[in-house]
Amino acid sequence: MDEVAGVIRAKPKEVALPNFLWNGPQKSELTVALAHGAGAPMDTPFMNFFAEGLAAKGYRIARFEFPYMAARRDSGKRKPPDRQPVLMETWRVLIAEIGADQLVTGGKSMGGRMASLIADEAKVRGLLCLGYPFYGAGRKDKPRTEHLKTLKTPTLICQGTRDPMGDRESVSALTLSKKIRLNWAEDGDHDLKPRKASGRTHEQNMTAALDAATLFLSALG
Repeated sequence: MDEVAGVIRAKPKEVALPNFLWNGPQKSELTVALAHGAGAPMDTPFMNFFAEGLAAKGYRIARFEFPYMAARRDSGKRKPPDRQPVLMETWRVLIAEIGADQLVTGGKSMGGRMASLIADEAKVRGLLCLGYPFYGAGRKDKPRTEHLKTLKTPTLICQGTRDPMGDRESVSALTLSKKIRLNWAEDGDHDLKPRKASGRTHEQNMTAALDAATLFLSALG
């Protein structure tokens, strides 16, 4: 057990270095580590789009899976996400392996949120979140953003304007660090997908988010 500021907390169990799925050149000014969301693995069409798109821009991309998702890949059996200490420790192990100096962390939904919780502690170069869960679906009254008020790591969040876990109106009322930039996908949901009636396509929103991410990374390099 560790005692920090009078609070006793259990140490997370030991976490092994995850397997990586690499994209992009072996040498790059920045490496971007992307984690998956709670319910889907690291190689969904959404994750492929951003990993391959950023790789095509010259960035080294490292994707990985948290222990519960890696176990699901091996067994085929669905499991709930690991507890938060395990998720955060997986990020710590990854960052120690790759090195924080030229590393941008983040990912889809839960993966990006876990990265945000240790970004300042790890001193990574930046944070890139794709569909951030500012609150649980239907839980606008309980935002999970206390740490985002004082975040010091340069951050880009690509978010749909009607995301059920953080729509534009609700997020605009939150207090967020000045280090956080938001790029809004018009009429986008949690996957940045708009409704047909909006006149926009999913590809347009995804491409606009990729362009915003590329500009964000170029400013860090």
